[in-house]
This record gives sequence, C-alpha cells and structure tokens, in this order.
Amino acid sequence: MASTSTPLTLPVLPLDDEVVLPGMVVPLDLSDTDVRAAVEAAQAAAPSSGASKPTVLLVPRVDGAYAATGVLGTVEQVGRLSDGDPGALIRGRGRVKIGAGTTGPGRALWVEGSRVEESAPDPLPGSVTELVKEYKALATDWLKKRGAWQVVDRVQQIDDISQLADNSGYSPFLTTAQKIELLETADPVARLKLATEQLREHLAEQDVAESIAKDVQEGVDKQQREFLLRRQLEAVRKELRELNGGATDAADESDDYRTRVEAADLPEKVREAALKEVEKLERSSDQSPEGSWIRTWLDTVLELPWNERTDDSAAGHDIQGAKAILDAEHSGLQDVKERITEYLAVRKRRADRGLGVVGGRRGGAVLALVGPPGVGKTSLGESVAHAMGRKFVRVALGGVRDEAEIRGHRRTYVGALPGRIVRAIKEAGSMNPVVLLDEIDKVGSDFRGDPAAALLEVLDPAQNHTFRDHYLEVELDLSDVVFLATANVLESIPEALLDRMELVRLDGYTEDEKVVIARDHLLPAPAGAGGPRARRSRSGGLGAAQARG
Repeated sequence: MASTSTPLTLPVLPLDDEVVLPGMVVPLDLSDTDVRAAVEAAQAAAPSSGASKPTVLLVPRVDGAYAATGVLGTVEQVGRLSDGDPGALIRGRGRVKIGAGTTGPGRALWVEGSRVEESAPDPLPGSVTELVKEYKALATDWLKKRGAWQVVDRVQQIDDISQLADNSGYSPFLTTAQKIELLETADPVARLKLATEQLREHLAEQDVAESIAKDVQEGVDKQQREFLLRRQLEAVRKELRELNGGATDAADESDDYRTRVEAADLPEKVREAALKEVEKLERSSDQSPEGSWIRTWLDTVLELPWNERTDDSAAGHDIQGAKAILDAEHSGLQDVKERITEYLAVRKRRADRGLGVVGGRRGGAVLALVGPPGVGKTSLGESVAHAMGRKFVRVALGGVRDEAEIRGHRRTYVGALPGRIVRAIKEAGSMNPVVLLDEIDKVGSDFRGDPAAALLEVLDPAQNHTFRDHYLEVELDLSDVVFLATANVLESIPEALLDRMELVRLDGYTEDEKVVIARDHLLPAPAGAGGPRARRSRSGGLGAAQARG
C-alpha cells in the first residue's frame, strides 16, 4: 500500500528523456542551465531549511511536458565529472507527488509536493516471495551475460521489494516511457511485477536476437571458410600446373562449368541441380570416372533450349495461309489436308480463348498418319511444321525395343545417353518443335521394357508437362511440343497408345495424282541439280514414256 504525506517545497531539476528512480545515484552536468539553477537554488535554501544536504525535485520531462510524479534527490557532492566538466552527484531518496508551483530563491522553478509513503506487506506472501526469486533470477541471468558479476552480488543482497523494483531503473534497455511507468507505480508489489515483466520480455527478445546473430555469423563464417579454402585450392592447383609444365587440369574445367551454369538461362530447379553437379565435379579427383559422367551431363543440360521457343508464324495463326502451304507442298490428299487444317483451327481457337495451357497442361489431339509406305506421311509432318512456323524433327522408332530409348539411361551406366525425345528437343533447338514419331507401329517390347509405356507419358497432356528423363533427372516440359505419328499398319499399334491418338488415313495415289506429283515435285529437283543436259535427257525419257502409254 502507498499513502501521500509530508508536504515539501523544492526546486525542480528537469531531466530531459531521462528518469531517476529512488535509490539511484546519478552524476549530472552543471553546464546545463536548468540543472545549475536547481542545484544553486537548493544550496541557497539549505541553511534556512535546516537540511544537512541540499534537496531538489528530479522530474522527467518528455517533449517539454513534466511527469506527475518526481523523485526527491539530495545533492551529495558538487565537483568535476570524469571529463573535467562541472557536475553534481545526486541520490534519489523517494517519490514525490507534484503539486502547484510556488516561489523560492534563485532562478529555478519551485513547486509544492507531498512525499509518497510506501509500505509493503510484512511478512511477504508466498506469491510475492516467488516474484522476488523470479526477478533476481532474471536479473542475474541478464547481468551474467554482460559480465557484471559485482552487480549480481549487490542485487542478490537486496531484500526490500520496493528497492528491488526501483533497482531496475539502471537497466539501459528500458525506454523512458517504461521508466516513467515504474516511477508512477506507487505500490511496491505492482511495481515489482511490472519490472519482472519488462525484464522477462527483454530477455526473450535478446534470445531471439542472439539466435539470429548466431545464424548470420555462422553463415558469414561458412562463406569466409569456403572463400579461404577455394583460394588455397587455387594456389595448390596453380603449383600443380607449374610442376606439370603448365598443363590445364580439371579445376579450370569446373570453374568454366560454374561460369557457364550461372550465365545460362536455366529454370530455377534445373539451375540448382546443375550447380550441385558442378560442386561434385569440383570435389572429384582427376582420375575419378564420375568426373567424365558429370561433364557429359552438364554439357547435355547446357545445350538444351530450356527457354527457347519459336513464335508461330502468320501461317500458324492464319488458317487460310496454312491451307495454302499444304496445297503448295502436296497434291491431292484433300481429306487429309482438311483434317490437318481443322487441327490447326482448333489449336488457334483454344489459344484465342485462353485455353492453350490450363494448369500446366495443354490439350489437343495427337494425329497419327496411317498409310502404306511412300504416300507422303513424313513430308506431311514437315508441312505441318512449315505451316505453324515451327522447327521440325523426326524420331525414328522402327525396331525400338528398349524403354531407355525413350526415357533415357541411368547415368550410372556406361555410355548412358538421354532418350530420343530429349535428343529431339536438343536437335530442334526449341522447346516447341513439331516432333514426328515415325513408324510408331514398329515399336516392340522385350526384357528391356516396353517403349510404348514411355510413349504414353510423352503423349499424355496430363503428364507430359512434367516429363522426367532418366538421364536428366529434372522435369522437362513437353506440353508445347506438337507430336505427330506415322504408321504403316494400324493393327500393330499398341491399343493403349492408339487410344492417345486420332487416326488420319492416307490411301495410295491415283494415276493422275502420280503424274502431277512427278511433274510438279519430282522432276524439278533432279533437273535443277543435274544441269541443262540432264534436264533435256529426263524430259525426253518422260515424253517417251508418255508416248508409249
């Protein structure tokens, strides 16, 4: 409990953004006008008041406003501070409730006040005793971290709860507002609870800050250690090169690969995988076979056109233009060209409606051109690529019986290579070419797996946007690739694979179509390549053949 009594008349010593609690001893600079005026006024009034030492009223002042409660202070000594400036040593004695202003000697502001008498329960309840133990434990923990062992002993010797709570005024981590709150809390038990809570919050913040600082320091130490080790490694390799007559070694290659990976325009996941392989290459010895595997893998990854795409030409967006290209490059086959034109028109409409890619997937049928040999299935695929303005690449599947031909080999195997799909993308130099899967009906299966099962994933729009080749072991987006297939015999195509495709049948040519093809497409090529004499000879042969017909 606290009560107010003992009226006083004291000169005000304002403390800007600073708080002094009872029991604290603080040095104050007398070069400050307000401080000097208050001390001189207290010294002038001391003989008449009968006090053994001059007394002042220490009042916190924030932004020009005085607090409602101050501290009675006695001027213990006037002299020089450690820096040589004049100063006074003042000890806080007790809380004073500030009243009205009054007059007094000197230039200081005088006010009337009443001493706040404080009383603590005796004996202390068990909860207060536990609070005292907690505060001392927290204060000891904080002081030990700062190495203030002498202060630890002094805090442990304080038994008065009011004095113990006011002792927290020395804490540098408390803000001015927090110290004023302690000053204006007259009840000693409530003040000790407040001081304990403030100290507990600071220690929690300090633990978090130390944890963050430790993590940052560990990261910096790791970088410095790595930098020093790399410099030492470079020095060792330089010495080895000089001993070997200046021959280059794997270090130059690894540095070159790191530079190439960092400079390449790779997807984030692919870049991370490539940098991990570069680190393995840097750690591997020159005699290790793993180094050659890693270099081959890095070359393959760096040569793939990860972010290269060809823009569809005007013909690809102009259906009439695409139809004109098909008519110019192929005679007859009207129903087949109409179906291809419909296919391109559907892709254009989906793109116009924003349905080209939905959730990473791309819709669209896979056209399978089925017909006897020599009817123009492969050349039709080239014409589709020409009409769309895309690169064209052909993947021959005749006689393929190893699933690794499609998915690629594991890198642990000798002579491992990526699958034919990855090699086709690499050959095209674009992530959206037209890939012709030639002779898909001649794909077989044996003890090495079923290539048709791998082709199912390649052709499935729900899966091919995350296709994973066994050699690359990173995701490859095939959703923008236009797949076409050719076959001679429909019955030989696996049923599950056939279900992924839409059939387009090509029949044999009529006699009139063969004559047009020979005149407009076959004859100009060898005639132009063979010169005028060859052109006359072939023209005569054709005329003779027509005459005999």
